[in-house]
Amino acid sequence: MSDKQTNSVLILGASSGFGGAAALEFARAGYDVYGVHLDRRAGLKRVEEIQAEIETIGQSSRYFNINAASPEKRSQVLDEIAAEAPEGSVRVLMHSLAFGTLRKFIAANPADEMGPEQMDMTLTVMAHSLIYWTQGLVARELMGKGGRVYAMTSSGGDRVIPSYGAVSAAKASLESHCRQLALELAPRGITANAIRAGVTDTPALRKIPGAENMIAEAERLNPYQRLTTPEDVARCMVALADERTYWMTGNTIRVDGGEDFVVSVPS
Repeated sequence: MSDKQTNSVLILGASSGFGGAAALEFARAGYDVYGVHLDRRAGLKRVEEIQAEIETIGQSSRYFNINAASPEKRSQVLDEIAAEAPEGSVRVLMHSLAFGTLRKFIAANPADEMGPEQMDMTLTVMAHSLIYWTQGLVARELMGKGGRVYAMTSSGGDRVIPSYGAVSAAKASLESHCRQLALELAPRGITANAIRAGVTDTPALRKIPGAENMIAEAERLNPYQRLTTPEDVARCMVALADERTYWMTGNTIRVDGGEDFVVSVPS
């Protein structure tokens, strides 16, 4: 990372979708970028492109290709960041991990049903890991007064979609975790908010059965008659990181162009 004194953002799930867009948008706003991702060879090219663009912008970046849910890997990454980053310099933690099991709870063949291991893995990666990364930043004094914690949620947190049960539970847990973190981090001057994006055409969405129908319905209902983009969400997060938003915490903030509250659009 650079020798200059600057703020930085730590993004979990930084190689594509919301995380990739946020890395670039925060870099444009003057943040150095720490990115955590888990990609095989095919995904590494995009990581290299993001890092090159960050460097072109004039900010530094450092990416870690690890399992973000591993306690050992998490500690190693946070220790490495602490060894080079000034105290309190990680202004923003963004949780955008999208790795879970898409199975029905009840299936014709019991072998196809959600099992304890798949359920636990989904909740750990997509929800509980937010707590552990936040604990690690605070314990190492990397995040202090003025810090911002964001967690990417979705309307799936309070709706049911076939095969989406475990992910839905993870999103609901993530929103609950943000409220609890908001309570406990307030004395430190750190806020925590869940960001509820509209339907966005990301690699994670494409893994959900029926994604094409979800996209078509969102385009029909959205007042802007288009999908939410990762860039829409990233720009809002940068704006919310402003020091003047210190009184906004514990919320689930919709960033969806009004999509979520529309039942139908007149023809």
